[in-house]
Amino acid sequence: MEFAIARERMVADQLRARGITDARVLTAMGRVPRHRFVEEALAARAYGDYPLPIGEKQTISQPYMVALMTQALELVGGERVLEVGTGSGYQTAILAEVAGKVYSIERIRGLADRARAILEELGYYNVLIHVGDGTLGWREEAPFDAVLVTAAAPEVPSPLVEQVKPGGRLVIPVGGSTAQILKCLVKGPDGTVRESELVGCVFVKLVGEQGWQG
Repeated sequence: MEFAIARERMVADQLRARGITDARVLTAMGRVPRHRFVEEALAARAYGDYPLPIGEKQTISQPYMVALMTQALELVGGERVLEVGTGSGYQTAILAEVAGKVYSIERIRGLADRARAILEELGYYNVLIHVGDGTLGWREEAPFDAVLVTAAAPEVPSPLVEQVKPGGRLVIPVGGSTAQILKCLVKGPDGTVRESELVGCVFVKLVGEQGWQG
């Protein structure tokens, strides 16, 4: 019960109060048990307004950032979404609530295995997790209606842009190693890409062939 109350407060104080308006995103954030995606010792802090460590020098993003990124994809249900950086699996679960199917790539096998186990236990069967280099996307399953990247790249990896359908969206933090800008790229029917900046942010590095080198 205490976690349910904490989720309600999180949605009201951290999301609605800051301009998150997508009803489906708000419902998902109020439903997914965020405390299940962190270590038990951190469960009491799971609904706080900040990121938390999940091991392997990675983090679970601040709730507001998860909601903002998901809202920026403008999902209506039924979409095929590529997530780059499974991490804890929390953002994956939120996407699974609002999309049709989620294809998630994680380069660290231990995180991928743990996230897969939690997601299966919670009943998210519309998720596929692959261990590999997320900067290259998932060519075998492309194209995607939307792509969400949960780590920061020095520039937008071209394979991810290529794997977005015309009319689709790519949300990604771009910048240096200590501070970035969250960007939203929209691909037009003719393949041209329009880019907008959403907010300043700080994410861990996106490591890979088309990202940071280690």
